[in-house]
Amino acid sequence: MTGGATGGAAGGATGATPAAGVALRPMRWWDMDAVIALEHDLFPEDAWSRGMFWSELADTRHPGATRTYVVAEEAATGRLAGYAGLAAVAGTGDVQTIAVARDHWGTGLGARLLTALLRAATAAECHEVLLEVRVDNARAQRLYRRFGFEPIGLRKGYYQPGNADALVMRLADPAAAPAHDPVVAPAHDPAAAPAHDPAADPGDRADPADPADPTATAPAPDTARPEPSEEKHG
Repeated sequence: MTGGATGGAAGGATGATPAAGVALRPMRWWDMDAVIALEHDLFPEDAWSRGMFWSELADTRHPGATRTYVVAEEAATGRLAGYAGLAAVAGTGDVQTIAVARDHWGTGLGARLLTALLRAATAAECHEVLLEVRVDNARAQRLYRRFGFEPIGLRKGYYQPGNADALVMRLADPAAAPAHDPVVAPAHDPAAAPAHDPAADPGDRADPADPADPTATAPAPDTARPEPSEEKHG
């Protein structure tokens, strides 16, 4: 399930401008370098490995696919501004990750990414969507509550190596959740994909299999993700 949430995506009160000029589209292999760069910037202690992302992405493009992954891309530069992932199995959706680049916190991009995941859950005929979020990540929790998620339990020591507890939250009807105009466009051709400079892509995200917040001193980003051992192969 999911982890935490990153800074501005939840509230929209940081003074940042709306996420204009940012388009959502399916995640593809050529996004991996930029995704990994955001991952390590936002979750330095327990960042997903490249192999974990490849494993998730491999389950997105076949008839029996159980994963949906999208990225947010700046139209003017091609720079990755965020990404998100969902697992949908046997009628239950699981928010795997939501990540928003730091300079896009407070623009509503996190809400757009979550909306895209909930639409994917609805398309997969999920009757519920679950996620985990750090108990100390109030900002992310506000975002999820706004969409109708309610706390249903606690997982002690869920986030490692910090041994932080996770609040388990559930949305009973993803089809009824408020929409935030995600508009997921088709993936473009790799030959036309702009080159990404990972070092220039500071970001903020969540975890599908290995959730955690970037640091204890920095504002919690609007993201979420599950534990790889429990969620990635379930």
